[in-house]
Amino acid sequence: MHIFVLGDEGKKEEFSKKKIATEVEITYKNKMPNRMMLSDINVCFILTENIKTEELSVLNDTQVFFASTINTLKETDLPDNFHRITGWPTLISRGTWEIATNKEAAVENIFNLLGWKYMIVADEPGLVSARIISMIINEAYYAFGENVSSKEEIDIAMKLGTNYPYGPFEWSQIIGLNNIYDLLKKLSETDNRYKPAPALKSEIS
Repeated sequence: MHIFVLGDEGKKEEFSKKKIATEVEITYKNKMPNRMMLSDINVCFILTENIKTEELSVLNDTQVFFASTINTLKETDLPDNFHRITGWPTLISRGTWEIATNKEAAVENIFNLLGWKYMIVADEPGLVSARIISMIINEAYYAFGENVSSKEEIDIAMKLGTNYPYGPFEWSQIIGLNNIYDLLKKLSETDNRYKPAPALKSEIS
């Protein structure tokens, strides 16, 4: 199996932490492949979230796992060979992929060959983990804005008290606060619980 992975150096480093079978060949690039490159590629992982839908049309003949944390499959209007994942930092190297798809059989075949775990999740903004992490960070910003404690103390408390790998403010810096805000804004359109905290909104550039 030959896998094409699109992403910057950080995404490449995180993806490479996953256990790869020796018979799997991986090509890493920071730009979209051309049709010639795709001739011997079986699967594509597009880890960059700002790729336009029209740019993905070159991939219509292969199985594609593309990062789209906010926009759903229905909104992107891509064919059934496209399967949605999240490309946020810290979520790529996790032991189990969260995937929204219209063709679970194709996902099952590929992930069985790779020996990777996955779960099919609802095709909703944020999938599961990104939605939860955004809510955690948002609640931390509400607490910070109400002068409950400092960012540093909240980070320490959450890591020690809940065994999270990062504190909420630390996590927001790794993922990108704008990414968090954009997802919260999208989710808050249908659920007021996700309304961005004023303290978070004030830090958006």
